[in-house]
Amino acid sequence: MKQIKISLLHLLPIAGNIPYNQKLIEKAVTQASANKADWIITPELAVSGLQFSHLIGTDWINEQPDDWLKHFCKLVDAVNATVFLGCAERSIDNHLYNTVFVINQNGEIIGKQRKLSRVDNWSTSGKEIMPIEISNVKVGVLVCADSYNPKIAHSLLDQGAKFLVAPSSWGPGLHGPTGEWEQRSKETGLPLIVCNRTGEDKTVTFWEAESLVINNGQRLLSHKSSRSAILSFEWDMEKMELLSNEFEVEYL
Repeated sequence: MKQIKISLLHLLPIAGNIPYNQKLIEKAVTQASANKADWIITPELAVSGLQFSHLIGTDWINEQPDDWLKHFCKLVDAVNATVFLGCAERSIDNHLYNTVFVINQNGEIIGKQRKLSRVDNWSTSGKEIMPIEISNVKVGVLVCADSYNPKIAHSLLDQGAKFLVAPSSWGPGLHGPTGEWEQRSKETGLPLIVCNRTGEDKTVTFWEAESLVINNGQRLLSHKSSRSAILSFEWDMEKMELLSNEFEVEYL
C-alpha cells in the first residue's frame, strides 16, 4: 500500500437519535466509497452523538457487534474500504465503553480502541492502548481527549505506530483543544489525522470544531462547517506525506 485516499466524515449527528445517525453514517460511507476512499473515519460516538445519556439513557448500548453493526460490516465489505467507527459498546461484564471499531475491507472487525480518558458519567475508562495493523501499517487510535495525555501517544509510538488517527467530538470553548493534536504529532514525529464533527449537543457546541491533517506538528489541512461533509485527501503511506493541496469537500 503506497498511495491511499482517506475520507473524514465531518458529520452533524443528532444526540440520542440512533436511527438517524446510523442512516447518516451509511450514506456518508457509501458516498465516500463511490469516490474511491480507502480509509473512512467517523467522529467519536458518531452512532449516538456525544451527549446522549440524558436523552435516551444507556440501556440501548449492546455488546458488539449487535444487529446494526453486523449489517454495517456487510456494507463495509460491499464498499471495499476500511472504516473507523465511533460507537458505544457494552462489555460481557456489563461495563460501558466509548469505543472506536476498525472494520477492514472484508467487513471484519480487526481491532478496537476503548477511550482511556473518561470525561462523561456513563462510560468506563479503557485499560489498554495498542496500535491496530492495517495493510502492514500500525495505526494508533486516540479517541478525542486521549490526545490530551502525551503518554498515550508515546505508548503507541513505542509499540510501532506509524500513523495516528483521532476520531473526536471536541469543539472550541472552555475545555476545547489548545494545540494538543499538534503537540502529539510534533513529539512523536507521527502524522495525526483528526476527524471531528459539527453541530451541538446539550452543553457543547461543535460549529467551529475542525477536522485536521497534521504532520510534524504542523496543520496542513483544516475544515469546519455547519453541514455534514466528506473531507477527502491523498496520502503517501511509504513517505508518510500529504499528496493533496486541499480537502476535496463533498456536502451531504
